[in-house]
Amino acid sequence: MDWFGAELDGPLVAVRTVHFAASAVTAGVVIFGAAVLMPASRTAPQVLAVAPRLRLVVWLALLVSVASGLAWFILQAAAMSGLSVGEAMSPGTLWTVLDETQFGQVMLARSLCVLVLAACLCLGGGAGLRRLRLAAALGLVGAIAWTGHAGATAGTEGVVHLLADVLHLWAAAAWTGGLLALVLLLLALRLAPDRAPVRIAAVRRFSTLGLASVATLIVSGAVHCWILVGSLQLMLVTGYGRLLTAKLVLFAAMLALAAANRVWLTPHLATMAADRSATILTCSAMLELLLAAAVFALVGALGTQHPAAHFLI
Repeated sequence: MDWFGAELDGPLVAVRTVHFAASAVTAGVVIFGAAVLMPASRTAPQVLAVAPRLRLVVWLALLVSVASGLAWFILQAAAMSGLSVGEAMSPGTLWTVLDETQFGQVMLARSLCVLVLAACLCLGGGAGLRRLRLAAALGLVGAIAWTGHAGATAGTEGVVHLLADVLHLWAAAAWTGGLLALVLLLLALRLAPDRAPVRIAAVRRFSTLGLASVATLIVSGAVHCWILVGSLQLMLVTGYGRLLTAKLVLFAAMLALAAANRVWLTPHLATMAADRSATILTCSAMLELLLAAAVFALVGALGTQHPAAHFLI
Protein backbone atom coordinates (compact mmCIF):
# COMPACT_ATOMS: atom_id res chain seq x y z
CA MET A 1 0.00 0.00 0.00
CA ASP A 2 1.35 3.42 -1.01
CA TRP A 3 0.12 6.70 0.46
CA PHE A 4 1.75 9.97 -0.62
CA GLY A 5 4.93 8.15 -1.60
CA ALA A 6 5.15 6.12 1.63
CA GLU A 7 5.17 2.32 1.51
CA LEU A 8 2.82 1.10 4.23
CA ASP A 9 1.96 -2.14 5.98
CA GLY A 10 -1.81 -2.19 5.32
CA PRO A 11 -2.97 -4.47 8.17
CA LEU A 12 -0.79 -2.71 10.76
CA VAL A 13 -1.97 0.74 9.65
CA ALA A 14 -5.61 -0.38 9.74
CA VAL A 15 -5.31 -1.88 13.23
CA ARG A 16 -3.47 1.15 14.59
CA THR A 17 -6.09 3.47 13.07
CA VAL A 18 -8.97 1.62 14.72
CA HIS A 19 -7.11 1.37 18.02
CA PHE A 20 -6.16 5.05 18.18
CA ALA A 21 -9.67 6.15 17.24
CA ALA A 22 -11.32 3.82 19.79
CA SER A 23 -8.91 4.87 22.55
CA ALA A 24 -9.48 8.55 21.76
CA VAL A 25 -13.26 8.13 21.84
CA THR A 26 -13.04 6.24 25.14
CA ALA A 27 -10.95 8.95 26.80
CA GLY A 28 -12.66 11.85 25.03
CA VAL A 29 -16.16 10.92 26.15
CA VAL A 30 -14.92 10.51 29.73
CA ILE A 31 -13.23 13.92 29.51
CA PHE A 32 -16.47 15.40 28.11
CA GLY A 33 -18.34 14.01 31.10
CA ALA A 34 -15.89 15.58 33.55
CA ALA A 35 -15.32 18.93 31.80
CA VAL A 36 -18.71 19.57 30.15
CA LEU A 37 -21.54 17.32 31.31
CA MET A 38 -21.12 17.47 35.09
CA PRO A 39 -20.42 21.24 35.29
CA ALA A 40 -23.30 22.00 32.88
CA SER A 41 -25.65 19.86 35.00
CA ARG A 42 -25.36 22.34 37.87
CA THR A 43 -27.37 24.92 35.91
CA ALA A 44 -29.12 22.56 33.48
CA PRO A 45 -29.80 19.18 35.16
CA GLN A 46 -31.60 17.92 32.03
CA VAL A 47 -28.21 17.48 30.38
CA LEU A 48 -27.68 14.32 32.43
CA ALA A 49 -30.34 12.57 30.36
CA VAL A 50 -27.64 11.74 27.81
CA ALA A 51 -25.34 10.16 30.44
CA PRO A 52 -26.53 6.54 29.86
CA ARG A 53 -25.86 6.89 26.11
CA LEU A 54 -22.39 8.25 26.75
CA ARG A 55 -21.66 5.39 29.15
CA LEU A 56 -22.69 2.91 26.45
CA VAL A 57 -20.39 4.66 23.95
CA VAL A 58 -17.49 4.41 26.40
CA TRP A 59 -18.14 0.69 26.86
CA LEU A 60 -18.31 0.05 23.11
CA ALA A 61 -15.20 2.12 22.39
CA LEU A 62 -13.34 0.39 25.21
CA LEU A 63 -14.22 -3.04 23.81
CA VAL A 64 -13.04 -2.01 20.33
CA SER A 65 -9.88 -0.60 21.88
CA VAL A 66 -9.17 -3.89 23.65
CA ALA A 67 -9.80 -6.01 20.53
CA SER A 68 -7.76 -3.77 18.24
CA GLY A 69 -5.04 -3.47 20.88
CA LEU A 70 -4.70 -7.25 20.97
CA ALA A 71 -4.48 -7.37 17.17
CA TRP A 72 -1.86 -4.59 17.23
CA PHE A 73 0.17 -6.49 19.83
CA ILE A 74 0.16 -9.65 17.70
CA LEU A 75 1.14 -7.79 14.51
CA GLN A 76 3.88 -5.93 16.37
CA ALA A 77 5.15 -9.20 17.85
CA ALA A 78 5.39 -10.63 14.34
CA ALA A 79 7.29 -7.57 13.12
CA MET A 80 9.70 -7.63 16.07
CA SER A 81 10.39 -11.36 15.85
CA GLY A 82 10.58 -11.56 12.06
CA LEU A 83 8.03 -14.40 12.13
CA SER A 84 4.72 -14.77 10.35
CA VAL A 85 1.63 -13.73 12.25
CA GLY A 86 0.69 -17.35 12.87
CA GLU A 87 4.15 -18.22 14.19
CA ALA A 88 4.30 -15.08 16.32
CA MET A 89 1.13 -16.09 18.16
CA SER A 90 3.02 -18.75 20.10
CA PRO A 91 2.96 -18.14 23.88
CA GLY A 92 6.76 -17.94 24.03
CA THR A 93 7.02 -15.19 21.43
CA LEU A 94 4.14 -13.17 22.84
CA TRP A 95 5.52 -13.43 26.38
CA THR A 96 8.97 -12.34 25.24
CA VAL A 97 7.53 -9.23 23.56
CA LEU A 98 5.34 -8.50 26.58
CA ASP A 99 8.10 -8.99 29.16
CA GLU A 100 11.24 -7.80 27.40
CA THR A 101 10.23 -4.86 25.19
CA GLN A 102 9.11 -1.32 25.94
CA PHE A 103 6.12 -1.84 23.66
CA GLY A 104 5.04 -4.87 25.70
CA GLN A 105 5.48 -3.08 29.03
CA VAL A 106 3.44 -0.11 27.81
CA MET A 107 0.66 -2.38 26.58
CA LEU A 108 0.67 -4.10 29.97
CA ALA A 109 0.32 -0.75 31.77
CA ARG A 110 -2.48 0.27 29.41
CA SER A 111 -4.25 -3.03 30.12
CA LEU A 112 -4.27 -2.05 33.80
CA CYS A 113 -5.89 1.26 32.83
CA VAL A 114 -8.56 -0.69 30.93
CA LEU A 115 -9.33 -2.81 34.00
CA VAL A 116 -9.56 0.23 36.28
CA LEU A 117 -11.77 2.09 33.82
CA ALA A 118 -14.06 -0.91 33.37
CA ALA A 119 -14.36 -1.33 37.14
CA CYS A 120 -15.26 2.35 37.56
CA LEU A 121 -17.92 2.08 34.86
CA CYS A 122 -19.43 -0.94 36.63
CA LEU A 123 -19.38 0.54 40.12
CA GLY A 124 -21.26 3.77 39.49
CA GLY A 125 -20.79 7.52 39.42
CA GLY A 126 -19.53 8.76 42.80
CA ALA A 127 -17.11 11.70 42.79
CA GLY A 128 -14.12 9.53 43.73
CA LEU A 129 -14.92 6.96 41.07
CA ARG A 130 -15.38 9.70 38.46
CA ARG A 131 -11.91 11.05 39.22
CA LEU A 132 -10.41 7.56 39.06
CA ARG A 133 -12.25 6.89 35.79
CA LEU A 134 -10.83 10.09 34.31
CA ALA A 135 -7.31 9.20 35.45
CA ALA A 136 -7.59 5.71 33.93
CA ALA A 137 -8.91 7.11 30.64
CA LEU A 138 -6.08 9.65 30.46
CA GLY A 139 -3.57 6.89 31.21
CA LEU A 140 -5.03 4.65 28.53
CA VAL A 141 -4.61 7.19 25.75
CA GLY A 142 -1.56 9.06 27.08
CA ALA A 143 0.59 5.93 27.41
CA ILE A 144 0.40 5.48 23.62
CA ALA A 145 3.19 8.07 23.48
CA TRP A 146 5.68 5.46 24.70
CA THR A 147 4.83 3.12 21.78
CA GLY A 148 5.82 5.59 19.06
CA HIS A 149 8.66 7.84 17.96
CA ALA A 150 8.53 9.88 21.18
CA GLY A 151 9.27 6.77 23.24
CA ALA A 152 12.41 6.15 21.18
CA THR A 153 13.83 9.69 21.44
CA ALA A 154 16.78 9.87 23.85
CA GLY A 155 17.95 12.47 26.34
CA THR A 156 16.37 15.80 27.20
CA GLU A 157 14.87 16.00 23.75
CA GLY A 158 13.16 12.70 24.46
CA VAL A 159 11.56 14.06 27.64
CA VAL A 160 10.27 17.11 25.76
CA HIS A 161 9.03 14.88 22.95
CA LEU A 162 7.20 12.55 25.32
CA LEU A 163 5.55 15.41 27.18
CA ALA A 164 4.44 16.96 23.90
CA ASP A 165 3.13 13.62 22.64
CA VAL A 166 1.15 12.91 25.81
CA LEU A 167 -0.43 16.37 25.69
CA HIS A 168 -1.12 15.91 21.97
CA LEU A 169 -2.89 12.61 22.59
CA TRP A 170 -4.98 14.03 25.44
CA ALA A 171 -5.99 17.07 23.40
CA ALA A 172 -6.87 14.96 20.35
CA ALA A 173 -9.00 12.67 22.51
CA ALA A 174 -10.76 15.59 24.23
CA TRP A 175 -11.61 17.18 20.89
CA THR A 176 -12.68 14.12 18.89
CA GLY A 177 -14.32 12.13 21.67
CA GLY A 178 -15.91 15.32 22.95
CA LEU A 179 -17.31 16.04 19.49
CA LEU A 180 -18.98 12.64 19.40
CA ALA A 181 -20.44 13.20 22.87
CA LEU A 182 -21.69 16.65 21.85
CA VAL A 183 -23.40 15.24 18.75
CA LEU A 184 -25.16 12.61 20.87
CA LEU A 185 -26.24 15.29 23.34
CA LEU A 186 -27.61 17.61 20.64
CA LEU A 187 -29.50 14.73 19.02
CA ALA A 188 -30.96 13.71 22.38
CA LEU A 189 -32.21 17.26 22.97
CA ARG A 190 -33.94 17.72 19.61
CA LEU A 191 -37.46 17.30 21.00
CA ALA A 192 -36.82 18.01 24.67
CA PRO A 193 -38.77 20.84 26.32
CA ASP A 194 -36.69 23.81 27.52
CA ARG A 195 -33.80 22.54 25.43
CA ALA A 196 -32.30 25.95 24.66
CA PRO A 197 -30.62 26.57 28.07
CA VAL A 198 -29.28 23.02 28.13
CA ARG A 199 -27.78 23.32 24.64
CA ILE A 200 -26.24 26.69 25.42
CA ALA A 201 -24.67 25.47 28.67
CA ALA A 202 -23.20 22.35 27.04
CA VAL A 203 -22.01 23.98 23.81
CA ARG A 204 -20.33 26.87 25.61
CA ARG A 205 -18.44 24.55 27.92
CA PHE A 206 -17.42 22.31 25.03
CA SER A 207 -16.29 25.38 23.12
CA THR A 208 -13.91 26.21 25.98
CA LEU A 209 -12.65 22.63 26.05
CA GLY A 210 -12.22 22.74 22.27
CA LEU A 211 -10.19 25.95 22.41
CA ALA A 212 -7.85 24.48 25.02
CA SER A 213 -7.52 21.30 22.95
CA VAL A 214 -6.73 23.17 19.73
CA ALA A 215 -4.12 25.36 21.43
CA THR A 216 -2.48 22.27 22.92
CA LEU A 217 -2.56 20.46 19.57
CA ILE A 218 -0.88 23.38 17.80
CA VAL A 219 1.93 23.77 20.35
CA SER A 220 2.59 20.05 20.78
CA GLY A 221 2.33 19.52 17.02
CA ALA A 222 4.99 22.19 16.47
CA VAL A 223 7.29 20.27 18.83
CA HIS A 224 6.65 17.09 16.81
CA CYS A 225 7.53 18.83 13.55
CA TRP A 226 10.69 20.33 15.02
CA ILE A 227 11.95 16.95 16.30
CA LEU A 228 10.69 14.53 13.64
CA VAL A 229 10.87 16.54 10.42
CA GLY A 230 13.70 19.02 10.75
CA SER A 231 13.18 21.06 7.58
CA LEU A 232 10.53 22.19 5.11
CA GLN A 233 12.35 20.37 2.32
CA LEU A 234 12.07 17.03 4.13
CA MET A 235 8.39 17.79 4.77
CA LEU A 236 7.85 17.81 1.02
CA VAL A 237 10.16 15.08 -0.29
CA THR A 238 9.83 12.25 2.26
CA GLY A 239 6.94 9.84 2.68
CA TYR A 240 6.70 10.76 6.38
CA GLY A 241 6.64 14.47 5.53
CA ARG A 242 3.91 14.05 2.94
CA LEU A 243 1.74 12.04 5.32
CA LEU A 244 2.25 14.72 7.97
CA THR A 245 1.39 17.44 5.46
CA ALA A 246 -1.87 15.66 4.63
CA LYS A 247 -2.62 15.42 8.35
CA LEU A 248 -2.02 19.15 8.79
CA VAL A 249 -4.36 19.94 5.87
CA LEU A 250 -7.14 17.87 7.47
CA PHE A 251 -6.44 19.49 10.85
CA ALA A 252 -6.76 22.93 9.23
CA ALA A 253 -10.13 21.91 7.75
CA MET A 254 -11.32 20.75 11.19
CA LEU A 255 -10.08 23.99 12.69
CA ALA A 256 -12.00 26.04 10.10
CA LEU A 257 -15.22 24.16 10.88
CA ALA A 258 -14.67 24.59 14.63
CA ALA A 259 -14.08 28.34 14.18
CA ALA A 260 -17.27 28.67 12.12
CA ASN A 261 -19.21 26.80 14.81
CA ARG A 262 -17.92 29.10 17.54
CA VAL A 263 -18.18 32.42 15.70
CA TRP A 264 -21.42 31.99 13.72
CA LEU A 265 -23.46 29.10 15.07
CA THR A 266 -22.98 29.07 18.85
CA PRO A 267 -24.23 32.68 19.37
CA HIS A 268 -27.47 31.81 17.51
CA LEU A 269 -28.35 29.09 20.02
CA ALA A 270 -29.87 31.86 22.16
CA THR A 271 -31.98 33.36 19.34
CA MET A 272 -35.21 32.51 17.56
CA ALA A 273 -33.16 30.47 15.08
CA ALA A 274 -31.82 28.21 17.85
CA ASP A 275 -33.22 24.91 16.52
CA ARG A 276 -31.95 25.53 12.99
CA SER A 277 -28.53 26.57 14.33
CA ALA A 278 -28.39 23.45 16.51
CA THR A 279 -29.15 21.26 13.49
CA ILE A 280 -26.39 22.90 11.43
CA LEU A 281 -24.02 22.66 14.39
CA THR A 282 -24.75 18.93 14.68
CA CYS A 283 -24.07 18.37 10.97
CA SER A 284 -20.87 20.41 11.19
CA ALA A 285 -19.68 18.36 14.17
CA MET A 286 -20.39 15.15 12.24
CA LEU A 287 -18.28 16.44 9.37
CA GLU A 288 -15.49 17.21 11.83
CA LEU A 289 -15.70 13.62 13.05
CA LEU A 290 -15.33 12.32 9.48
CA LEU A 291 -12.21 14.46 9.06
CA ALA A 292 -10.95 13.20 12.42
CA ALA A 293 -11.34 9.60 11.19
CA ALA A 294 -9.11 10.44 8.22
CA VAL A 295 -6.59 12.05 10.59
CA PHE A 296 -6.50 8.87 12.68
CA ALA A 297 -5.77 6.87 9.53
CA LEU A 298 -2.80 9.13 8.79
CA VAL A 299 -1.61 8.88 12.39
CA GLY A 300 -1.84 5.10 12.11
CA ALA A 301 0.41 5.30 9.05
CA LEU A 302 2.87 7.86 10.45
CA GLY A 303 3.86 5.62 13.35
CA THR A 304 5.04 2.93 10.92
CA GLN A 305 7.37 5.29 9.02
CA HIS A 306 10.90 6.51 9.69
CA PRO A 307 10.70 10.20 10.70
CA ALA A 308 11.77 12.64 8.01
CA ALA A 309 14.57 13.96 10.25
CA HIS A 310 16.32 10.57 9.93
CA PHE A 311 17.15 11.54 6.37
CA LEU A 312 19.10 14.63 7.38
CA ILE A 313 22.70 14.39 6.23
